[in-house]
Amino acid sequence: MIALWPHWFRPWWLLLLPLLGWLLWQLWHRQKRAGRWQMILPKAFHSVLLRGGNGRDSKLPWIALGLAWLLAVLALLGPSWQRVEQSSQKPADPLVVVLELTPEMLASDTPPTRLEQARRKLLDLLERRSDSQTAIIVYAGSAHTLVPLSDDLATSRNLLEALKPSIMPEAGHRADLAVSKALALLAQGALGQGRILLIGSSLNEQERQGIRQALGRQGPSLLMLGIGTADGAPVAEENGQLLKDAQGAILLPRLDNASLKTFIGEIGGRYRQARLDDLDLRNLGLLADPQSLRGSGQTVQLDTWADQGHWLLLPLLLLAACAGRRGWLFCLPLLLCLPQPGYAFEFSDLWLRPDQQGQLLLERQQPAAAARHFEDLQWKGLALYEAGDYAAAAQAFAQGNSAAAHYNRGNALARSDELEAGLDAYEQALERQPDLQPAQQNKALVERLLEEKRQQAAAEAARKEQNASEQAAQDAQSEAAAAAAQQQAGASESEQQNGQSSDEQGKSDQPTDAAGSADGEGEDDEQTTRPPPRPATSTLDGEQRQALEQWLRQIPDEPAELLRRKFWYEQQQHQETTR
Repeated sequence: MIALWPHWFRPWWLLLLPLLGWLLWQLWHRQKRAGRWQMILPKAFHSVLLRGGNGRDSKLPWIALGLAWLLAVLALLGPSWQRVEQSSQKPADPLVVVLELTPEMLASDTPPTRLEQARRKLLDLLERRSDSQTAIIVYAGSAHTLVPLSDDLATSRNLLEALKPSIMPEAGHRADLAVSKALALLAQGALGQGRILLIGSSLNEQERQGIRQALGRQGPSLLMLGIGTADGAPVAEENGQLLKDAQGAILLPRLDNASLKTFIGEIGGRYRQARLDDLDLRNLGLLADPQSLRGSGQTVQLDTWADQGHWLLLPLLLLAACAGRRGWLFCLPLLLCLPQPGYAFEFSDLWLRPDQQGQLLLERQQPAAAARHFEDLQWKGLALYEAGDYAAAAQAFAQGNSAAAHYNRGNALARSDELEAGLDAYEQALERQPDLQPAQQNKALVERLLEEKRQQAAAEAARKEQNASEQAAQDAQSEAAAAAAQQQAGASESEQQNGQSSDEQGKSDQPTDAAGSADGEGEDDEQTTRPPPRPATSTLDGEQRQALEQWLRQIPDEPAELLRRKFWYEQQQHQETTR
């Protein structure tokens, strides 16, 4: 009984019940008022001609009215017997952080260095925005994407720890290129919505002109966090030497707060100097709650209920119809006489839609039957997938164009041993949602399986080629031995013919013939008793695996070195395209 007791959304409507009960009591026991007609007509006609006379007074209208009020109050209470499954929401506040990575960021005026302070400030910001999408771009003489729009805090933290100015392929200051790349990331992953945070210590005139042109009049707001002090400090490079200018003097980079604040204000942004606390980020509005949400693609069971009070309106409408016109209920049987097309009908069709019936069957571990009920193609594909019909599931998932649909199609294709098609489906899913971790993991797994299949095919081809060459060598040796034996037999026959003319010559030739025949027999026995070549499958696979492991050990696993090579390769590609 406790499980059947509903959850009430608006229990305060119960306060209306005493008032309605009192009003119904008054109507039930109201005094019959004597009007002018009662005074004129005889009492015998009151029960027939007048209502409210001394004759029969039906209480059915008051019972119907009380029932209608009760149904209305119960509907207003909002009863619910079912929890709701909803998609979890994440804050939709895209932010692209543009970080200066020049040698000037190694200045020690903000101990230990400007770069370290910027790194700590950025890590604090990422932790506060753990559910929001954040991208990181680093720049010096060129701009490169360190982290795309994602909420993967672990990856961002690992890559930030590996940052140092020496990994940049080009020297210089080109914050305008980084801002242009940030706008491209927002246009690709956030439909142009979002903000840009510039963390640096200086902006030259070329950078300022480029930033003005890139942002335009209706671009996203640019926020800047100044790193450093007005006094500046010498820059100790990674090799321990002090950074010098073109004339050989020790360089003292200084933070010009006034100039930067004026420029950022002219383009409609906000500027703050970095502090040890989070007041700078708060003044820039980076720690405020997001104003919009986005779906994470995950369905979770939340502590919410479905308001089912609207079902009580159906009997309430029935009572209202009874109060409007008498005798209409007798017309209801006529509806059953209307010609209806013949359909397969079940009792559950009265209460549940086909998708709801399919979901119930899916919960009962009947995926094949559920697939026949589902009208929604994505749910149908899920049922077919659980039923083991992966080809049909892939066709159902192919009707959708969302990241989840492509991801599910990739799983079905991979299960069908169509690895190339599955890899393409995972890539399409990541194009629509780059931070979809299951798609990234499954894509890496499929790529590894494809590589293993290629290696197995190559090993099989090499093994077949080796077996063919050994067989050819064996056949050649057999042919050579047969030819030698035939030649030996011809020589013995001629010697025997010559030995008949001279016995001494024949006797002297017999040992030679015996020795020759003995040697021939020895060679023949050696050829016929030679064991067949041992298959080299396991040895070849083991050698290939060992060589592959040695080759993998040579790959550098230092993140800074990998970033250096990545940025260099991107810069080379950019230079080739601009030529």
